[in-house]
Amino acid sequence: MRMALPLFACLVATGMSGAQAGGAVHAAALNRDPQVQEAYRRFYNLDYDGALKILDGVRQQNPSDPLAVDYVLEVTVFKELYRLDLLDTTLYAHEGFLTGKHIVVEDPAMKVRVDQLTSQAINLADQRLKANPRDVDAYYARAMAKSLKATDLGLIERSFVSGLHWALGARSDDEKALQLDPAYVDAEMVPAIHQFVVGTLPGPLKMMAGLFGVHGDKAKGLALLRDCANRGVITSVESRTTLMIFLRHEARYQEAIQVAQSLEKEFPHDYLFALEVANLQKDAGNGPAAVHEYRSVLDQAKKPGYYPNMHPELAWFGLAETLRGQNDKSGAMQAFRQAEAQPMTGPDMKRRADDAMRQLQAQGVK
Repeated sequence: MRMALPLFACLVATGMSGAQAGGAVHAAALNRDPQVQEAYRRFYNLDYDGALKILDGVRQQNPSDPLAVDYVLEVTVFKELYRLDLLDTTLYAHEGFLTGKHIVVEDPAMKVRVDQLTSQAINLADQRLKANPRDVDAYYARAMAKSLKATDLGLIERSFVSGLHWALGARSDDEKALQLDPAYVDAEMVPAIHQFVVGTLPGPLKMMAGLFGVHGDKAKGLALLRDCANRGVITSVESRTTLMIFLRHEARYQEAIQVAQSLEKEFPHDYLFALEVANLQKDAGNGPAAVHEYRSVLDQAKKPGYYPNMHPELAWFGLAETLRGQNDKSGAMQAFRQAEAQPMTGPDMKRRADDAMRQLQAQGVK
């Protein structure tokens, strides 16, 4: 689920290549496996432990398949991103993420685990490619491992140069996979992101991308992303999520809201999708609708088990910002306090809430 990224970080975290949309749909057989599909259903409902339990079994049943390792790697990386509140899409609504201060406390054991899984997936893919240089699944699996490592470096360690190195390796593998089989629809997601991101970059960053021979087109990127969203076997949800973020960046809020609502309907126990509906209403300037959506998320959270592993601070913070925008400063102060006080609130969220409360206090709000 390589998603929810700022534009240049998205370039770093996914790699880059080119493909043609349309035609037949080819995919790795393991991507269609019912166990894998069920694991990803749990994954998208934020049941990371449930997904990992299934995928660890898939990995044991397929010890020589690098994709089986990739699945475990993906859930492992995103479980850690979630723990660190790095799946909060408001962080990525603008390029300030690249230069802004974001405090995270990385788990050293998790870093070791990610490195081990990355190496294992790449080594297995290398072995298959040595035996068969035209193994499309192996190229795709190796690209997936590299892109997930780039995501880890870019979003957790904020090491964009190293992340870009891994992403360029992923680009090379994706290009090879698509050259061998242009109908490998799951591989369209990466080139789609590339096309949009490079086409959107500000001048200096676009020049930097050009040094690597990378060019892009926003319209083509969106078209490819929609195709992968509609036809991808394992990447459909990721593609829709990314499409939602890109539409938000383009201020095409109503389209983005429709995508978010479709995801919320499909995965009702993933509060991040419900939260995104509220975030988009806020960004669209629909303050009362946003307040309603944030409060609805918080009300649903009161139902035992409805939102597994919820981080309510994200909803409280979004509500607080919206209330402040509606000039309800007292309500905003109370909501910021709630955001700060939640048991799972991380140091960066505490800092953001503290900064907002100090600003309100300076205006005489108690």
